[in-house]
Amino acid sequence: MITSIHVTLAQVAATLVLVAIAAAVSYWQKAGLEGDIAVAVARSFIQLSAIGYVIKLIFVVVLLAAMVTFGAFTANSRAKKVPNAFWPLFIALALAATVTVSLVVALGIFDATPRFLVPVGGMVIGNSMTAAAVALNRLGDEVESGARQIEATLALGATSTEAAAPIVRKSLRSGMITLIDSTKTTGVVFFPGTMVGSLLAGASPTDAVRLQLILLWVLLGSVALAGLVAISLAYRNFFTPAHQLREPPEP
Repeated sequence: MITSIHVTLAQVAATLVLVAIAAAVSYWQKAGLEGDIAVAVARSFIQLSAIGYVIKLIFVVVLLAAMVTFGAFTANSRAKKVPNAFWPLFIALALAATVTVSLVVALGIFDATPRFLVPVGGMVIGNSMTAAAVALNRLGDEVESGARQIEATLALGATSTEAAAPIVRKSLRSGMITLIDSTKTTGVVFFPGTMVGSLLAGASPTDAVRLQLILLWVLLGSVALAGLVAISLAYRNFFTPAHQLREPPEP
């Protein structure tokens, strides 16, 4: 049976006794290796410590990247009316996850460890995926139903950005409104899972509420960022470089 191993810094420091023995042997036998031993100990500590942190970081980055990729594929299947929607979705999810997770770590809200980064990153990516998929689905519907109005606006000299501005706003609103409404009713209509789980795990009500508020507000920011980036990139795929509305693909 394999058990987990936990080694403290005090235990590591205690083994320096053996290093001292090696240095004493070198000094006793006049081998002149005392300096090399000191350098070897210092370098091994620095290099292996760095490798340990790098392994943790690589694990988190690879896992979150896999979540972003899978989320982009899933959301892309929901936005069938938007041409080439995968890359706007991928960039939006990656940016939302990177900015949000980096910010909460920089503010000292969560430690930069897989224990916190993976679940928080997963929540951010999952909610951002849903919001971006809804927003792009609404974008495709709005462009399809309002094609004549868009073409008329373009004919009057408007750019594609100006012509698409109303549908961009509607699409962003559609992507964000669900999470906003659920945030409004938190604690009245339903109790979020994080708060309930914290209470069941023995956390105080105050700590559970504060943790839930942090996560809700983190998700609001990530959903807004993901929706904005996805729509801002995806709507351009409906237009040519000459600011003309592309012909819809054959069904």
